[in-house]
Amino acid sequence: MLKRKEVKKPSLFASLLIFLFLIGALVAQVIINGSADAHITFLLTIAFGAIVLLINGISWERIEDGIVEGCKSATVAMLILMLVGILIPTLMASGSIPNLIYWGMQLISPKIFLPTVALACAIASLATGSAWTSAATFGVAAMGISIGLGIPAPLTAGAVISGSVFGDKLSPLSDTTNLAPAVTGTDLFSHIKSMIYTTVPAMVISLVLFGIVGAKYGSDSIDSVAITAILESLDANFNVKGFGLILGLIPFAMILIMSFKKVNVLATMVSAALVACLIAIVINGYGILDMMSFMNFGFVIDAGNADVNSLLNRGGLQGMMYTVSLGYFGLGLGGLLEYTGVLEVILEKMSGMTKKQGNLILTHVLSCIFINLFTASQYLSIMIPGKLFAPAYDKLKIQRYVASRTCEDSGTVTSPLVPWNMCGVYFATTLGVATTEYFPYTFLPLLSPIIAVIYGYANIFIFKVNEKTSE
Repeated sequence: MLKRKEVKKPSLFASLLIFLFLIGALVAQVIINGSADAHITFLLTIAFGAIVLLINGISWERIEDGIVEGCKSATVAMLILMLVGILIPTLMASGSIPNLIYWGMQLISPKIFLPTVALACAIASLATGSAWTSAATFGVAAMGISIGLGIPAPLTAGAVISGSVFGDKLSPLSDTTNLAPAVTGTDLFSHIKSMIYTTVPAMVISLVLFGIVGAKYGSDSIDSVAITAILESLDANFNVKGFGLILGLIPFAMILIMSFKKVNVLATMVSAALVACLIAIVINGYGILDMMSFMNFGFVIDAGNADVNSLLNRGGLQGMMYTVSLGYFGLGLGGLLEYTGVLEVILEKMSGMTKKQGNLILTHVLSCIFINLFTASQYLSIMIPGKLFAPAYDKLKIQRYVASRTCEDSGTVTSPLVPWNMCGVYFATTLGVATTEYFPYTFLPLLSPIIAVIYGYANIFIFKVNEKTSE
């Protein structure tokens, strides 16, 4: 959490006024424009909030510091977004993603496609510690395969996100998995053990649901003529067999190995992009200027098949700048609300609801979702409620790793469900499916908060002091 001196906090009225303005502006944006494009909404809320806070006696220096600190917290995430925009077209040009699409369409049965995608993304995310990396690689390939198999894109996006979030939650390499125990004052592996009790059941139920939903897509639903045309087009434009296939897998292998070795994610993505670029030049005959253009504006190919063109023509640095700008506005607003004490004032008023175990878990879950909605930051959704509610767990003699688990069960997992949250914008941009479209099919993010609340009221796996998670 951002460090600050004990200074004057805004009044409850002022804090609520800012949130009411934000809510009203977002609702108006959706109703008037029919979209959740929140750039100007966030900017206007920052301006309105600054005016309200100045009137309330909060100094301009503190307001400005909050905005700047919020933007600073976004810097690494923004760099990752930009590098993802660069990485995707290099994976296209090198044949890495076309290879996965080509073979995936032939080897994976449509009936088990959705559970397979969820499991594959879960494993990749668990190994890399990054849901974003998993979505940008295996997720993008899965989206391409699903189109060829006639499976709706929102369903596939839901499977990608569910699997990616699962692996991210349980990976000791994940930033949020390390942040939650650090904020609540527990250790990493106790935190992970505790999360198993909520996350694994949520994943099992999700796989069953994906299996049920996916069962309707069988051989009868496949347009064999269209499939053949796509496969022939991929085969004609890329080296999808033999040595070309092996080379195409190298960038994916690099990402997995370097992530497992805890190499910095930025260095990992740059390295994979450069190797993919080299493969594209040497094997597929692209020039250096071609690759520079792809990395900047996105991969472009006329494969002689409209479906293949729609699958592959994507990515690019410039295509990510919309997401980057939204991230800075959203996290700038989040920094303002956090640094000036607006969030703290509101959440403190909720502290009276934490005297009973079930109410504590419910309040904690709702607070994390609330902050995800209004700050666009999964990090703030972990940090602020985690710090605020951790002492309440002590009063009820509940282990701190239950508090850290709840942070992730509600803060980490719900971030992809918010259209203007950094995770929501990222998945929508990377997978090419609007947040509102994939929302109903993101089973694991929807189930995890519910399971956490049920456990709280039913007193299931709510570990008390001197009680271990497992033997």
